[in-house]
Amino acid sequence: MASRQSQKRLTKEYKSIQANPPPYIIAKPNDENILEWHYVITGPANTPYEDGQYHGILRFPTEYPFKPPSIYMNTPNGRFQQNTRLCLSMSDFHPDTWNPAWSVATILTGLLSFMTGDETTTGSITTTDNVKRKLAKDSKKWNMSENPRFKKHFPDLAKQNEEDIQKMKIEEQEEKLHQIKVGGAVDPDKPIDLTKLDMLDPEDRARILVEQEKLGMVAQTNGFSGITLIGVAVAAFIAAYFTILRRG
Repeated sequence: MASRQSQKRLTKEYKSIQANPPPYIIAKPNDENILEWHYVITGPANTPYEDGQYHGILRFPTEYPFKPPSIYMNTPNGRFQQNTRLCLSMSDFHPDTWNPAWSVATILTGLLSFMTGDETTTGSITTTDNVKRKLAKDSKKWNMSENPRFKKHFPDLAKQNEEDIQKMKIEEQEEKLHQIKVGGAVDPDKPIDLTKLDMLDPEDRARILVEQEKLGMVAQTNGFSGITLIGVAVAAFIAAYFTILRRG
């Protein structure tokens, strides 16, 4: 339970961070416990975390602001272990270096700065930039499917994520279709070599023929809905077709 002093201080800080949010950072207290704050860091441009969405938690002691909080990051990120107390100069690992003048904004700005660096500490991990980029790309999907606390505390972001994820799916489907049409992987205007279909069982043969027909429909369709509905079928057809080629 928050002390009178910590309640007053954290309430003041919430008003301040709402009025002047730090770059790339959103933070708010749990409605049921002001000592537990949830934050979201958006990965800055020109870093491996670009456009990533990283949810985490700050847990403040009742003695705050005279003692520091513990810091956690929940979303997979390639820099910190998930759901693990992080050892930073402004965390409860180092009460001796804590400054009561520091605030939530100061803490999270420091966390972001450390995240984009390469120093190691307790709770940090080492991964390649490619891994970090992949996790950044998947971060919104992860927050929506694996992180109920994110959706609970940031409903507006969750709603926006749903729209962004759907848009991403459509763009990926369009890119697959583009690669099929111009990359020479499969020509949707020409039939496949049906002489090799006897290498598959009857069910797979039927599926190949059906998907080929659907693919031809997509290639002739410039409309949004055609790409949306058939995108999955396109991917399935390609995979099955190349299975035939490899067997041949």
